[in-house]
Amino acid sequence: MPRPRTLRARLTVGLVVLLAVSCAAVGVAAVVELNGFLTQRLDEQLDQVGTRFPASLEHGGKLPDDHDGDEHGDDRRQATGTFGARLVNGTVTNAAVVRPGGIENVLGKLTERDGRRLAAVGTDGGGHTVELSVLHDYRVVAAPGLDGDILISGLPLEPVQATVHRLELVAGIVFGLALAATGVAGALWVRWSLRPLSRVAATAARVSELPLASGEVTLPPRAPESDPRSEVGRVAAAFDRMLGHVEDALTKRHASEERLRSFAADASHELRTPVASVRGHAELALLHPGPVPPEVDRALVRIAAESSRMGEMVDDLLLLARLDAGRPLERRPVDLTHLVLDAVTDARAAGPGHRWTMELPEDPVTVTGDAHRLHQVLANLLANARLHTPAGTKVSVSLETDGAAARLEVHDEGPGVPEEVRPGVFERFTRAEHRRRTDAPGGGAGLGLAIVAAVVEAHGGSVGLESRPGSTTFTVRLPLGDVSTG
Repeated sequence: MPRPRTLRARLTVGLVVLLAVSCAAVGVAAVVELNGFLTQRLDEQLDQVGTRFPASLEHGGKLPDDHDGDEHGDDRRQATGTFGARLVNGTVTNAAVVRPGGIENVLGKLTERDGRRLAAVGTDGGGHTVELSVLHDYRVVAAPGLDGDILISGLPLEPVQATVHRLELVAGIVFGLALAATGVAGALWVRWSLRPLSRVAATAARVSELPLASGEVTLPPRAPESDPRSEVGRVAAAFDRMLGHVEDALTKRHASEERLRSFAADASHELRTPVASVRGHAELALLHPGPVPPEVDRALVRIAAESSRMGEMVDDLLLLARLDAGRPLERRPVDLTHLVLDAVTDARAAGPGHRWTMELPEDPVTVTGDAHRLHQVLANLLANARLHTPAGTKVSVSLETDGAAARLEVHDEGPGVPEEVRPGVFERFTRAEHRRRTDAPGGGAGLGLAIVAAVVEAHGGSVGLESRPGSTTFTVRLPLGDVSTG
């Protein structure tokens, strides 16, 4: 039998089991009591009958009421089924049963086992149950005879057993119907009683389906109010209070995220001009025709390089802020095949020490989106493979259509992404403590893969990572159809 899973099923099964145990206890008690009562009545009848019938067997089988003129003859008539037996020295010498048509001698039908059972009946005057092979169950009583023999009288237990079996049948039917009716009624009652809890569970299920990780979240309506004095009512009230706290926390978090995004966008926008000015002045100073001390020249070169790097970082932060704000991207047909060719060509020029390969389909793969941003996705993935793998590493780029999506893979045979970094590899400012390539100059700001994830998501696609030592694969999926972004 399968174990009930739900609380409603457990309560219903528990109710039915308790009722079944109660019904069984009542039925057993009734059957035992009735059997004892009827057996006692049968013993009383045996006391009234006495040993008159077996005593008549000493007179050749004539009943005492056969004697003419016996004033007590009518009181000594034996009921049909009365059994009598005479035992001498533990051996049955006579045995007979009163039938509707007369007395039947059954001595020849008794087996040795029947004889041993009759001989084992004590002469204590009490009733004993004996099973005879021909006559079935009998209630018998034994008493010593006048000739030193043992006289046994008995009445059949069949009427008692039939009555008890009848009671068992009736009780089984009645209790079975009662259990079935109780099961149905109990299930309806438990279901009605647990309706508030079901509403709480439904509300919790709707909350569990909401994307609570980021963005503005609207929680579903609270669970309907119920009696606060009940356990279910207290659970519903506590759940509603918890949802209120969660909603307040989510609202505050969303407001904080909005302020942070606004600050990042404003700061990035404001920093672009001074960073560009610093870089311009440094480059202008490097073009001065007069003699410049070597120390000053190196400082100007570093200022120009760092300002250029800072300008790229500011542009990346501004792009992420705009994507977070839901700024729409350009929506035009983009040939991914052409983008892959250009991006790999640029990667070969930037990393001639690597082995670059491509696997492109014969027909162009076209998606709808922003060509510049998609090119940035490819460039960031290839730069990530170039900077984080040693020279001579093979980097392959493959493009194919997979159903209704374009599938782009960038695979390298480098040391792999550290396991502790993989869960947050697409988050901002994520950098490995031990880079995959130890001789990589400088270090990024940890925004390249975050831009990849944000741009791909803005195009309605997805990006994933599979990495182990000797094999790292970034997989980008972009829908082939037009997917609007807002």
